[in-house]
Amino acid sequence: MEEKRRSKRMPIQLSLQISDLYKQDYVHVININAPIEVVNISKTGIGFISESKLPIGYYFNASINLGDKETLHSVVKIIRSQPIDDKSTMYGCEFVGMAEVLSFIFEAYDCKLAEEA
Repeated sequence: MEEKRRSKRMPIQLSLQISDLYKQDYVHVININAPIEVVNISKTGIGFISESKLPIGYYFNASINLGDKETLHSVVKIIRSQPIDDKSTMYGCEFVGMAEVLSFIFEAYDCKLAEEA
């Protein structure tokens, strides 16, 4: 099957916490406290699993550390969800407004994964 994604997905094990979700029209959801397990990352977004039901089209702030000393601060938009089982849902998100110049961080992370394999 041909890959249709804009960027290569790389496996990653991260835990994030979402405390606030917001939408561009000033709709704000607070106190979500949704623990999430990030399962993959690419230059354009992240995939994660959560037991919380999160609304599509909402945004949250994320700080992602890919090892070393590089931490990405980005706004992330939830663009899709797919139930995995009765409890968990897989979410797909895209980075919003991340500078293209930061792509070197993902390239370095990809090289690190290749070295470890």
